[in-house]
Amino acid sequence: MRNRLPAPDSLLRLQASITARDDRLLGWLYDHGVLTTDQIATALFPSLDFAQRRLRRLTVLRAVDRFRPNKADGGSYPYHYVLDQLGYDHVHAQRGLGPPRRDQARRRKQSLTRRPDLPHLLGGNQVFIDLAAHARTHPNSHLDRWQPASAFHDPGVFYREGGNPEMMVHGPTGLPRPDGAGVWTEHGRSVPFFIEYDTGLERLDILTEKIAKYERVYAMSTWAWPVLFHLPSARRETNLHHRLAEARPRAVIATTTAELRTALGTSPAEQVWQLIGLNAGRHRLIDLPYTDTRHDSEFPTHTVPDQEVRAA
Repeated sequence: MRNRLPAPDSLLRLQASITARDDRLLGWLYDHGVLTTDQIATALFPSLDFAQRRLRRLTVLRAVDRFRPNKADGGSYPYHYVLDQLGYDHVHAQRGLGPPRRDQARRRKQSLTRRPDLPHLLGGNQVFIDLAAHARTHPNSHLDRWQPASAFHDPGVFYREGGNPEMMVHGPTGLPRPDGAGVWTEHGRSVPFFIEYDTGLERLDILTEKIAKYERVYAMSTWAWPVLFHLPSARRETNLHHRLAEARPRAVIATTTAELRTALGTSPAEQVWQLIGLNAGRHRLIDLPYTDTRHDSEFPTHTVPDQEVRAA
């Protein structure tokens, strides 16, 4: 009788099937939690049909899992993709991390499906997805870095050498907690930035309080990245600018709206950003001013997903 060959290791089988594009997607899901079919297709694939076929394959391989939230008025949203357990195993192996928890995927999926601010998370992710999509069709453009909100939750994360040591002990109530951060590059020039994604449900006072926290970072540190407020409507944007007209923040604050971008069909990389305190029209992302000579080498590391689950 012939001896049967041992069953192939699931992780090795996945890694043998993975592409560079798959690897990027799995890394995004590890860092940012959840992306929809449309977001994945827009950022990484030439067509929705191509993306759906590949996502089905990754689901069969147990690299990703998916769910469809129900709409309040009936029906359901498109598939939302998260990492499955083998996806965690792969990312940990690629990044040289220790093995993940055996129930990592289940715990994080439960956290995301129950998350009341899931539309806010997806909206903030969409800004970076649109930048990645722009880079895919513009050869001299790159989304060089995309950091999640969890990268900025620890005390001292904003401290740089030469800054005020008090930044090391300020908790999250004293300093900002951006919805994300990134570095955008065009033709060899780069600009780092923070993102604040606004759904319009918070009072304007909350937004001005967020800006005050960025002002505190500016006053206590040796660097200042532009803070991009992505607002839902022109009315919301106008009201925020009026509210800050007398304050004249020293931090670089720029705004755009979903209304404007939808009407013009533009990406966040294009000429859609209006600086608070200046009436000089709108600016491209790459042209926004910043102060930081070390943004390419000094970034905070984000917390691992299991810590995010515990925080939730």
